[in-house]
Formats: sequence, structure tokens, C-alpha cells
Amino acid sequence: MIEHNISLKPYNTFGIDVKAKSFGRFDSIDGLKSLLANRDPETPLFILGGGSNVLLTRDLPFFVMKNEISGIEAVNETETSIVLKVGSGVEWHSFVRYTVEKGWGGIENMSLIPGSVGASPMQNIGAYGSEIKDSFVSLEALHIDSLELHTFNKEQCQFGYRESVFKRALKDQYVIVSVSYELLKHPKMNTTYGAIQSEIEVMGVEDITVDTVSQAVMNIRRSKLPDPKELGNAGSFFKNPVVSKSDFEKIATNYPDAPHYPQESGEEKLAAGWMIEKAGWKGKRIGNCGVHEKQALVLVNYGGSTGQEIFDLSTMIIEDIRSKFGVTLEREVNIL
Repeated sequence: MIEHNISLKPYNTFGIDVKAKSFGRFDSIDGLKSLLANRDPETPLFILGGGSNVLLTRDLPFFVMKNEISGIEAVNETETSIVLKVGSGVEWHSFVRYTVEKGWGGIENMSLIPGSVGASPMQNIGAYGSEIKDSFVSLEALHIDSLELHTFNKEQCQFGYRESVFKRALKDQYVIVSVSYELLKHPKMNTTYGAIQSEIEVMGVEDITVDTVSQAVMNIRRSKLPDPKELGNAGSFFKNPVVSKSDFEKIATNYPDAPHYPQESGEEKLAAGWMIEKAGWKGKRIGNCGVHEKQALVLVNYGGSTGQEIFDLSTMIIEDIRSKFGVTLEREVNIL
């Protein structure tokens, strides 16, 4: 069923109250095909998953299609690993916890990331030293115009830092309907990134399992990041910038304590949150929106803010960081 002039406030984690020209839901490939076949061809499409990586700045003259495809199915299994095919509408964290409870490793460091499974390969989500490309096998996606189902392997997805071919060359051409991941039955846990090891020590756990790592990550994230159900936000708003070695050396001259992470390319990844905090934005409030008091990467809606106000705040931050550090931050959140 296609509805009209529907508020999207319940469907985006910023809690922005804008309306969609048209709105429909699908929970299967056939349902998706039906919506596409019966849509107004003059109305642009927007596929909505968990609504956790989008900032809505206006009423949308779009046909918004809510992805509710569910299901987790084992499609290949060996003594050492198992491949799971997951519906693109499944909540990402629910999928992570499903694998953790089975004792399967590979995505436990990405616990509590908001959003849906379908969004995970679009921007190669990652956290605490892991990215989905490390466990990714393939995905199925429906071509919007031809209604043909295509399979993409890792190479075809062209994963980069918070990037994939679906955000670039194939943007707005496909709807991802399932994603397959390979999980390890005898995983080697990654506890070296960030405060994971310290948190495990606080937890007092000696026998470290994937559940231990998952719990540690959840503890850390909950201590720093606001719950979107209580305070509107979309998680990390900005990407960590990658700069040349020479540009980093210029920054280090003025800021010798600047965190940096060497890349295989010879470049240096900088911590956007550190720069934003160093520039004095952490905890700053402007009207009904602001920068979270515990995590400078997170912009929040204190209630009643418009998407445009949050966008304007992000612009002020970008311009200030460019002025102070000579670095241009890039928004991780999709702007509509």
C-alpha cells in the first residue's frame, strides 16, 4: 500500500519531523518489485532502512520505501566458518548479537552500530579496528529500472573508507535485498583497538570470547554515545579525514599531541572528534541542537530542531576546523 504525506519522524534517528510525498513498505523482493512497478515514474525514490545515517532537512518530494526484509539463513558451512545470508531490513545490532550468541566471530567489534544490514555494505561500516569488508562475502541487489536481481562480490563493491560503489558509480540504481557474511567458528578476537582491552579488565573477565568483546564494545559505546531513543542523533556525523604525510607534519608542528593512524598508502588518518573537541565545540549548544558533551563526533537534536539547523551547525564546524587545522571534514551522514 502506498500512502501520501506521511511524517518521517518515527523513521529517522535524529527525530526530524518532515513529510514524504509518498510512503510504502516492503518485506520481500516481490513486495519491492510491486512497489516499484506501481510507483509514479516522475517521483524520485529514496530507500529507507533504519534511518540512522540520514539528516532530513526538508519535506521530501520522494517516494520513500521502507525496507523491512527479514531473515537469517545459513548458506554454506565448514568446520571453521559459516556463511549467513541476511535480509537487508534486519537491524544490524540484532544480527551482530545473533552471531555472538552462537559464538561466531568477525563482526563483534561492530556491536551497537545503529542501522540496518542493508546499509552496512553501502558505506563499509566499521568500528574498533573492524570493517564489514573483512567478513563480507556478497550481496544481492535489485536493479530499480530493470527489476533484475544481481549479485555483487567484494571486489565489485569497491569498498573504501566508509565508501562503496553504491555511494558512487551505482548510487540510486539498486536496492540491496540481502547481504552474506562469513563468520569464524574459532575466531581470534581483536581487543587492541581503543579501550576494549581496558574495558575487559574492568569487567574482570579472564576467558575472552566474542561475547566478551561485544559486551566491552557496548559498554564503551553506551558510556560515550547517546541513545537515539532518548536524544536524537545519527552516531558519528563526520568521517575521520585522511591527509598526506606532509600535511600531517604541518599539523603536528602546531599540535604535537594530535592522534594519527598511519595508512598503507603512506597517508595519515586523523581523529575528527579530537579536532572538533580541540576547537572548542564539544558540548556546545546552538538553539535546539548541538555537539554531544561526551563525544564531539556526534551532533544531537535536543528536541524541536530542524534538519537544516543541524546541517548549519555542521557547516560551522567544518569551516572552523578548516581554519584551525587546514583540514576539510566530510560528513558521514547522508543529507537530504
